[in-house]
Amino acid sequence: MAQLYNESFPEPVKPMVPKEETVKFLLDFSKALSVTRYKNMTFETLNN
Repeated sequence: MAQLYNESFPEPVKPMVPKEETVKFLLDFSKALSVTRYKNMTFETLNN
């Protein structure tokens, strides 16, 4: 079993890079998301 993890890959692994549009979308979404906690409740609102 240990040898499975030590074998080299037949082809080099390329790192995955997200598209610029994806990063921008996620950043914009996180800026617009507002989380409010009141007692034991959590409210999430999307402020556009």
